Amino acid sequence: MTNSVKHSVYIETSVVSYLTARPSTTILGAAHQQITCAWWERQAEYDLFISELVLRECEAGDPDAAKKRLTSVANLPLLLITEDALQIAEALMEQQIIPVKAAEDALHIALATVYNIDYLLTWNCRHIANPKIQRNIANYLESIGLFLPFICTPEELLGEADAE
Repeated sequence: MTNSVKHSVYIETSVVSYLTARPSTTILGAAHQQITCAWWERQAEYDLFISELVLRECEAGDPDAAKKRLTSVANLPLLLITEDALQIAEALMEQQIIPVKAAEDALHIALATVYNIDYLLTWNCRHIANPKIQRNIANYLESIGLFLPFICTPEELLGEADAE
């Protein structure tokens, strides 16, 4: 039985980077790339979104790599950075849930939250897809009447697609 409602997915920059990077020389990096490509082939099952922040991060670095990253997300709807998102990101840092050095990570989480996205897709397991941090983020957001989107890796969401 197919679910006719598409879930929304915020694509964080690490996913775009794995999708477009030259082949990794590490086993884990190569696995992330392969899984990301497999998930990307099924992207039509979801409504994908990126943000101004993702574009800014994709533009950085090597010009050829940046061009590949930007091309891969060129047709995705763009979520604008709102005052609400900035305030939530700031609060996550003030509450010491997300370190100040990871301000962009806090903003990715805030954007997915403000826009009521179903899934935040990332390979960033240090500050975003980290269960201990997620619990603290969820508790904070609940205290202000918001919900935390499901944060997962492409591997986890690929499994979710297979289960439907």
